[in-house]
Order: sequence, then C-alpha cells, then structure tokens
Amino acid sequence: MMECCRLRVKDIDFSQNQVVVRSGKGNKDRYTTLPTAVKEPLLRHLQVVKGQHQQDLSRGLGAVALPNALERKYPNASKEWGWQWVFPATSHYTDTLTGERRRHHLHESVLQRAFKEARIKAGISKPGSCHCFRHSFATQLLQDGYDIRTVQELLGHKDVSTTMIYTHVLNRGGRGVHSPADRLGFSQDRLLGEP
Repeated sequence: MMECCRLRVKDIDFSQNQVVVRSGKGNKDRYTTLPTAVKEPLLRHLQVVKGQHQQDLSRGLGAVALPNALERKYPNASKEWGWQWVFPATSHYTDTLTGERRRHHLHESVLQRAFKEARIKAGISKPGSCHCFRHSFATQLLQDGYDIRTVQELLGHKDVSTTMIYTHVLNRGGRGVHSPADRLGFSQDRLLGEP
C-alpha cells in the first residue's frame, strides 16, 4: 500500500510497461509490471495531477520532499514534474525544517477507505485489505505458470522461501484435482448403469 502511495511520476515507464518501486521490501528498489489495462486511466489521472502541479507552481508552490540528500544536491528537483507524487494529497503542509509549503503523497487511510468502499460495492462479504492485492498478484502469477524466481523478484522478497508460501495454491488437494474419469467422456447416466 505504501509503495503505491509513494509512487513518483518518474518511476512509471509506460513504454516498457513497468514500475520502479523505490525503497520497497528490504528497503531495496525493484521493478514490477504495469498492467496494460490501467495505462489509459493512469495517463488521464496524470494529466489531472500535472494540471494541479502547474497550478501549484503558478502560486509559488509545487515542491515535494525528496529522498536522502537529493534536496541539497539538486535544489530545484523538488518542483520538477518527474519527482511529483502520482497520487498527491489534496492539501499542502509546511515542512518543519525548511518552512516550505509542500504537497505530500496521498495518506494511506484514503486508499484503505477507498478499498473498503469498493469491496462493499462489489458485494464481496469476505474481509480484505489493500495487502490482498499483493497476495492475489503472487498467487495468480504462480497459477499462470510463472516460475518462483520471477515471482520472488517482482515481490521483492530477499529469500525465495518467503515466496514459496504462495505455492500452496498449486497444491489444492482434492478440491483442485480433476478426476481422470472426467476425461473419459462418459455421461453420468452411463457411469451409473442407466440407459
């Protein structure tokens, strides 16, 4: 969830269909996929965000916090389009160290609320959270036949044993196994000895 909230414009590569997740699991950067299904809506969203950013700049605002010592090294970078949040907060805050008014990324509670509303609206009665997307992503990749190392890399797990937890979906027991008799082509009536 926080990886999503902290996503910056420069970290989305529409031409390669990938996203760079900065300081994710284990405080490491990694690449993951950008679904083609979200490209157009995301581009439209970024047009709105860019308009908001341009309005901020015209009002003498438009800065965001930069990681590590980048603000000292590149003093104007905090107002550049690429460093802006993909999902910015609706209001500004005053940085206590610099006194500068900035825009923060969307607060995680906003995302959590939106997820809950969508779950209810979709009629899903089981409890869930934003983190379910991460589990679903890994599970679906394994079900689609992707190898465990690819899934490990996309999730940012340091050790493959962490990723192996998701392989439980491949061992579904009796519920996931199809009987060989189902492939024989007999009808139920014929199997039961009825004409």
